This record gives sequence, C-alpha cells and structure tokens, in this order.
Amino acid sequence: MQPVGDLVGKVLGELGLDGVALAHRIGSEWPEIVGPQVAEHCRPLGLRAGVLEVEVDSPVWSQQLQLRKPELLDKLRVRYERQAPREVRFQVGYPRRR
Repeated sequence: MQPVGDLVGKVLGELGLDGVALAHRIGSEWPEIVGPQVAEHCRPLGLRAGVLEVEVDSPVWSQQLQLRKPELLDKLRVRYERQAPREVRFQVGYPRRR
C-alpha cells in the first residue's frame, strides 16, 4: 500500500500534466528543501512557465527569502535537475492558520 499523496504526482505525470506533478512534488518536499523553520512562513502556490510562485506570511520573510533566492534556486536545481524552476517569485499572503 502507498499513501495517496505519493500517488498523486505519478498519476498527474501519466496524464501529461508534468508541470502540475512537479508543483505537487515541490509542495510535498518543501520543508526538506527550505528547512522546517522557513517552511513555517512560506509555501509554494504553483508553477507557471518555469516560475515557482511562493506565498510568504510577512514582508520580512519575503525580503529574507528574496536575499536567499540564489541559494534556493541552487537547491531546486540539484534536487530536480532539468525540471527545476528557472525562477522563484515571492508574494506576501495571509498568514496560515495553525
């Protein structure tokens, strides 16, 4: 038996929705990519034309992540190789309820 979350990316890829599958994979692996402390303050929203859109819970965290963008892009390239997003955009959104 496999968890449903593990199967979603595979099914989307089989349906030809590779961008959606990659966005789902990035979302499920986000705490591993950015670290648990950073993941508490941001989350990927989606992937459009090679641009990963990330919602951040405050302007301070948005600025911090903007400064760390080259490091984040490097981590994504290492992890996803040719499929990696070519750019990351941060937008301040509403804080998530815990």
